Amino acid sequence: MKREPRLQFTDEERAAPELKKSIKKVDKAAAKADKAQSKIPTKKVLAKERTADPATGKVKTRLHFEEMEKKPPSKLAHVTADTPINALSMQFHREVQQSEDDNVGVESAHKLEKAAESGGRLIQSAHRSHQLKPYREATRAEHQLEKANVNALHKKAQTETPTSNPYSKWQQKQAIKKQYAAAKSGKTTENATKTAEAATKTAKKAAEKAKEAGEFVWRHKKGFAIAAGLLLILAFFLNGLSSCSVILEGVASGVTASTYASQDADIEGAEEAYCAMEDELQDYLDTYERTHDYDEYHYDLDSIEHDPYVLISILSALHPGEWTLSDVQGTLQMLFDKQYILTETVTTEIRYRTEIRTGYRAVTDPNTGQTTLDPYQYEVEVPYTHYICTVTLENFDLSHVPVYIMSEEQLGMYATYMSTLGNRPDLFTGSEYIGRYGEGSYTEYDIPPEALEDEVFAAMIEEAEKYLCYPYVWGGSSPSTSFDCSGFVSWVINHSGWDVGRLGAQGLCNICTPVSASNAQPGDLVFFVGTYDTPGVSHVGIYVGDGMFIHCGDPISYANLNSSYWQEHFYCYGRLP
Repeated sequence: MKREPRLQFTDEERAAPELKKSIKKVDKAAAKADKAQSKIPTKKVLAKERTADPATGKVKTRLHFEEMEKKPPSKLAHVTADTPINALSMQFHREVQQSEDDNVGVESAHKLEKAAESGGRLIQSAHRSHQLKPYREATRAEHQLEKANVNALHKKAQTETPTSNPYSKWQQKQAIKKQYAAAKSGKTTENATKTAEAATKTAKKAAEKAKEAGEFVWRHKKGFAIAAGLLLILAFFLNGLSSCSVILEGVASGVTASTYASQDADIEGAEEAYCAMEDELQDYLDTYERTHDYDEYHYDLDSIEHDPYVLISILSALHPGEWTLSDVQGTLQMLFDKQYILTETVTTEIRYRTEIRTGYRAVTDPNTGQTTLDPYQYEVEVPYTHYICTVTLENFDLSHVPVYIMSEEQLGMYATYMSTLGNRPDLFTGSEYIGRYGEGSYTEYDIPPEALEDEVFAAMIEEAEKYLCYPYVWGGSSPSTSFDCSGFVSWVINHSGWDVGRLGAQGLCNICTPVSASNAQPGDLVFFVGTYDTPGVSHVGIYVGDGMFIHCGDPISYANLNSSYWQEHFYCYGRLP
């Protein structure tokens, strides 16, 4: 029987008020365990026999014990010994049972005989139970000591690494239990002290791990809060259907599915690697004229920048589960090549330049008649090839790339990560892009009841409001992929009585009849220009009246048409056919 470690505490620990109670319980449990162990029958060593192996020289020692008066009972031995008797008894009972219905006397005698046999078995069982008693008591005492040890280690860890978070405390204790079991595994009573020391040393480390888990929950409090809310709602409606544990597992898996699975070092490494490629590109452009030899340079350069959350969400969607930096090196290069399109175009022209040349003419001296050649200079237009280099850099926008490289399932995962920022809004707090995210919030608006009396408009709003807070995904056109502005409007109207297919903002504008601001009514579309660098109409929403419209911003939300931004980019209202 393995003994639990007997923990040793320092005088300082025993004097600590917060540990006194736990240590007292450990001492009490250890004393009971020692007492129970002392009652187990033992063998005495009569002699030691030492033999040497001639081939290897190894010395083996064999101990000879005296036979105990009471050997430790074996349950297996009892079962084996009793089997023939039990089998014979069962066969006898089966034969007697067949005649019970015909003879009441036989039935009565059979019952008495059964009772006698049962009594005999009870006596046997009681005797065996008496023999097993010291072993059972020792096992029970060791189990109680284990509980006291773990509680004391947990209390000690709490004093060294305090935490008030219930989840963190639970994680802390589970970690200590695991470390305690690992530390004592394979140990014997002779090295129990060493085991106890190992378990004690692991307590602080386990507590730190548990604290990290608690901090993880706190960092992702938004995701866990959403999950808790969903759990309560589901529990309310599904109370009579299944165990809440199933619901909890579903909610927990939902939070996990929307969280970046990779380690911070790999996530930050991927972002740094992408930034390094951008820095290299910027340096190439900054030194372009020093490293090239053309006569004339023209530049049309977009800014070099990307949204780090878009990058990590793309990588997480393309590489399910926990990926490392080495896993995504090729993907980073592919994304960079798709985002930044560098074009260097060289054209030539035949141009003329003025050159000064030297000529000679003969001059005769009138006095001597001697003729000499005098130099003179003159200008001449000379043709030459003029090299013009035009450097164009297009930033395609990394957020536009997913729709071209992902399956519908991957695009849906990308949208999920973008809607929660991977449950890691703390990753890139220094990025200028973080300000564009509304922490998953959106503007709500209560549409006047009279406006909803129009059945067509009511159907549009019922469909549109299903997707409030969905993230903006360029090119997205369905709930499974999320939406961009025109994809959202196309989906809504196609599920509200129209069938126009998937149209862009300009395409939706083209099928509408222009409406003046004074005649605009709920259900009309509202169009904008210049919201990003594209010709024609660049954005579209659904007007709901009273200066408000619903659109796919980031996320899908209501917005006030009278704000300065939307007024600056307003183009027109349009009525659907």
